Amino acid sequence: MKQALRDVAALVARVGVGGIFFANGWTKLEDGLTATGAKFLQQGAPAPGAWATVTMLTELIGGALLIAGLGVAVTGLILFAEALGVFLVAPPLNPISMNELILLGAAAILLAVVGAGRLSVDHMVVIRRRETEAANEFAADAEADRVIASLRDADAPARRPKPAEDAVPEEAGRQAGDAPSPMTDTMPHPRPRTRPAGPPATEESAPAPVPGDTLVAGRKKPAPRGRRPSADG
Repeated sequence: MKQALRDVAALVARVGVGGIFFANGWTKLEDGLTATGAKFLQQGAPAPGAWATVTMLTELIGGALLIAGLGVAVTGLILFAEALGVFLVAPPLNPISMNELILLGAAAILLAVVGAGRLSVDHMVVIRRRETEAANEFAADAEADRVIASLRDADAPARRPKPAEDAVPEEAGRQAGDAPSPMTDTMPHPRPRTRPAGPPATEESAPAPVPGDTLVAGRKKPAPRGRRPSADG
């Protein structure tokens, strides 16, 4: 809201100050350079013809630029310099008095410092310039990204293509009846022996041990031999 009020105030000041300068220059143009130069001569201004031409062009062109808001910084300084020169060299011509000349000079320098506001041609030019600069920066960034991406693609190692046989599943080859897969075991194996049908073999029952027998290392210990009776007994 404050910025909008500043823009409106700047517009009103530009139109008022620039309008007065333009009206004064237009009056000199209507009177003619000869009549205006004669007036400057009566007021004691040196080179009245040059003064008449310079002041008329400055007030006409500067007032129009100030109203439009184009080059306000430079235009305000030029109008201030023109008002200061007229104030020092010769009294202002009618209808501008000395006080009005001072006010116009102060307003011109103030507009030159503060600016024209957003309701001006200067603001439109600045916006267009900023948009152009932003577009150029964006294009430069995009070009840099493209170059970096191309360099990365060039430095990246080439990927080896995957063999076609690895991509085909083993089950597909089996279903199609093709040659056995390299992973299939093709070595010959002996056929298992088949037993004749019959009652199942049973382990032979070991003879029951005789009392007194002792197994030694898997074999029976012979029974102890009795003493032979002596011949005398």
